[in-house]
Amino acid sequence: MRLMTCTAIAAAMILSLPGCKQQESAAGNEAASTEAAGSLAALNGTWKTDRESVKFEQKPDEYLLKDGSYSCNTCIPPLTTPADGQFHPVKDRPYYDSMSVKVVDDKTVEFHRKKGDKEVSSNVLTVSADGNTATAKFHDATVTPAVDGQSTLKRVGPAPAGAHAISGQWTPEKVNEYSEEALNATYKIEGNKVSWSGQGQSYTAEIGGPAVPITGDIGGTTVQVTQDGGALKETFTRDGKVVNETATTVSADGKSLTWVSSDPRDGSKVTGTANKTN
Repeated sequence: MRLMTCTAIAAAMILSLPGCKQQESAAGNEAASTEAAGSLAALNGTWKTDRESVKFEQKPDEYLLKDGSYSCNTCIPPLTTPADGQFHPVKDRPYYDSMSVKVVDDKTVEFHRKKGDKEVSSNVLTVSADGNTATAKFHDATVTPAVDGQSTLKRVGPAPAGAHAISGQWTPEKVNEYSEEALNATYKIEGNKVSWSGQGQSYTAEIGGPAVPITGDIGGTTVQVTQDGGALKETFTRDGKVVNETATTVSADGKSLTWVSSDPRDGSKVTGTANKTN
């Protein structure tokens, strides 16, 4: 899943885990929208996310792999599928419709996901010898070009007796690797319109106007843009439900920005910074 490049790391962390989480009218408000666009002009340019700045605030994710079955209780919606290395259909997932779970050994599990006949993402989760941390290597082909990376998870709840080592409660700790080019995003403010592009996706939306589709997003996400004080607020929606709200604020010197990305469905939040490259 990719909503915007500044929050792409957050989405990639989701893909790196054993499961996926998944308005005011512009009419009669043209003057206000134009004024808002002027104050957001500092966003113009290309920005590169500092992956080490990314911080996560959320309740622990909970997984169970036992007796040939895998469950993600905190996924949205919850997910259960056989862990036999074969692809099985899954419902209500915007970015994939089948997945396979393969136990490699007592510390390692592979996950693969397809949308139709095309594999769109995969990850390998390996638990450390002491069982307290895990490394997640991921490949995300829901965007073009595909993104590769690696993240670290911290155990905050023990694995139940007789369950695989990936079971229990985990929280994302940090992003260790991420495709460099995929960290870039470009904003362009023209009149009362905001254009954004990154990772093969793009949109152009009117400030205070209706939600618009995100070109290149295979999950059918739409975005509505508004101004919240000095910040650009992007509200992302799928199937009539808000799935993400991101507020982006440029620093006083115009050289960096701060973003706060929240999921109202579970109260999780990801924050980070990006530096202007041109």
